Amino acid sequence: MRLLHTSDWHIGRTFHGHSTDEHLAQVLSAIADAVAEHSVDAVIVAGDIFDSSTPKSGAFTLLADALLAIRDHGAQVVLTSGNHDGPARLAHNAAFARAGGVHIKADHTDLASPVTLTDGHGEVLVYGLPYLHPEFMRSAYSDFTGSTHQDALTFAMDQIRADARDRAGGSDAQGGTPPRYVVAAHCFAASAAGTAPPETTEDTGRAEERDITRGGLNLVGLATFEGPAYTALGHIHSRQTLSDTVRYSGAPLRFSFGERSSAKGMWLVDIGVDGLESATWLELPTPRAAVRLEGTLADLVAPGAHPDAEDAWVEAILTDDQLPRDAMRTLQSRYPHAVTLAHRPATRHDAGPRQYAERVEGKSDAEVIEEFLTYVRNGAGPTEAEQALLNDALDAIDAREATR
Repeated sequence: MRLLHTSDWHIGRTFHGHSTDEHLAQVLSAIADAVAEHSVDAVIVAGDIFDSSTPKSGAFTLLADALLAIRDHGAQVVLTSGNHDGPARLAHNAAFARAGGVHIKADHTDLASPVTLTDGHGEVLVYGLPYLHPEFMRSAYSDFTGSTHQDALTFAMDQIRADARDRAGGSDAQGGTPPRYVVAAHCFAASAAGTAPPETTEDTGRAEERDITRGGLNLVGLATFEGPAYTALGHIHSRQTLSDTVRYSGAPLRFSFGERSSAKGMWLVDIGVDGLESATWLELPTPRAAVRLEGTLADLVAPGAHPDAEDAWVEAILTDDQLPRDAMRTLQSRYPHAVTLAHRPATRHDAGPRQYAERVEGKSDAEVIEEFLTYVRNGAGPTEAEQALLNDALDAIDAREATR
């Protein structure tokens, strides 16, 4: 049985306010091409199909196009809902989709109903778990009393293991052999050391994902996923191998500059007669790179500077002593897709140890304004033209006060 593990498509998400729909469509088309090239039997998408619980109409069109392309190449599809998805919207017409080979798992009241796939060795069961919030679980199951995401995933996995044993004709102690099965889940799983898995991003050192922590709900122990031949995880946006059988695929597209150093792709998973045989990383195309440029504005826009960034998403860090006027507009004249700008002067003006009140004590209004501008402009006071305007304004105030 050959599976393709992907996750976190986040259809509808923007890159610093700019639509990613066109780029995501290219990447999802590449996923469909990989299905054909590698003779994939089923594609698993482990949560966060959409970026919002109320996606726009175009997001449904993009999803439908991607699913049709995958199905045209013969693979079935298993989708689970993530913390960004609206389960009811995602699962709308799920019964109709199932008839077409697209299986949507978004119902937290139906955890142990697998998608049954068949190969030359028999059945492979795919259990898709939606994002399981403990509050939803308590309302659905009278015997669930947990309060953390660990509790919710443990409860769900116990149901799955029991169902797999029942399908083998009894428990292991009674001689039954559980069938081969795969689990898809959307959560923040711990590494083998019991800690949050390390990220490969240069900046943050951790997952580039919106916070879902509410009272420690997020972390789920690796041992929770014992039993399946393979566990396809979603939620973290870069690939992670927590064990041979438990992996994150990451998002297929970069959605922030924090992800610029992480490879984007998916896992090609082969399930043999005895379980997992191999998991091979397949890289996906990068429609637009994300780069960080640092230097003075003049250096960054100099002729011939950074030609590889001209069509990339650009995060600029300006090191000028003072922030140049219209800096972003100037950057975008050279880098049309510059979307963020930060100012980090290479040298910083030392205002000394005195407090601001001490520095301006006994000074005239003009001197106080000059002191303020020097402080906020990293050592650069008012220009000659600015000083003339300030003097005129102060003289006008003095004249008005004298007439009162």
